[in-house]
Amino acid sequence: MALGVATWILLRGLTRESGHWGAFPAQLAECLPDARILTLDLPGNGALHREASPLRVASMVVACRTQLAALGIDGPVHLLAMSLGAMVALAWAAAHPAQVAGGVLINSSFAGISPFYRRLRPTSYPTLLGVLARADAHAREAAILRLTSRRADPAVLDAWVALRQRHPVTPRNALRQLAAAARFRLPQQRPAVPLLLLSGAGDALVDPRCSADLAAHWQLPHVQHPGAGHDLPLDDGPWLAERIATWLAGDDGAAREQAASAASLAIAHRE
Repeated sequence: MALGVATWILLRGLTRESGHWGAFPAQLAECLPDARILTLDLPGNGALHREASPLRVASMVVACRTQLAALGIDGPVHLLAMSLGAMVALAWAAAHPAQVAGGVLINSSFAGISPFYRRLRPTSYPTLLGVLARADAHAREAAILRLTSRRADPAVLDAWVALRQRHPVTPRNALRQLAAAARFRLPQQRPAVPLLLLSGAGDALVDPRCSADLAAHWQLPHVQHPGAGHDLPLDDGPWLAERIATWLAGDDGAAREQAASAASLAIAHRE
């Protein structure tokens, strides 16, 4: 893959919105100075928080493509997505490969190749239930930050609280998004677009072996950050942007590193 001018579409995960990317779009722009970088919200989140979240990932793809069409963008585009957003990106690539130039999937998990207790760690259940039960925005976001990030940055927490107050996600929409993620199934065939998998070894929400499972299943490059949590863009945005730029440039050394990482993780998983 040649490094050049491209449009990048960034998609967040469960109950998260464009604002949760924080400084990462600027960090990605530093590594890809010629790229156009856009963030989209899934229905029910962010600027679309008043809409009902679809119960199927395929309907989320339709919503994203509708947003692109309104912006006058047809493609091909690169998709950078995490968690639930990664499911949307994969479904998008499978259904409309001509519109997708490539995809980077962060801390993703898929039914059928990873068990449910790794797709959503049981240790996270009390926190997630507490988030749904709490009415206080600060308490909710503090719990989410502890679960998804290895950082304890008060400035990040304040920013997330402000986002929740500006664009509150209803418990109903949160449950609808969980349902969509739970029922999504991996496409039978690997999409005919280049894909890169990235994960954080410190992910307390989704077991990073889920990314290793997909890498082994479809023989995809997979690179794992040694310490980052679920919110890899927050925990180490510069590392993430550099990995993407290296992948786009087709660096042979990076390809060997990715292949070795995927192989070792697959072996560890089998053991």
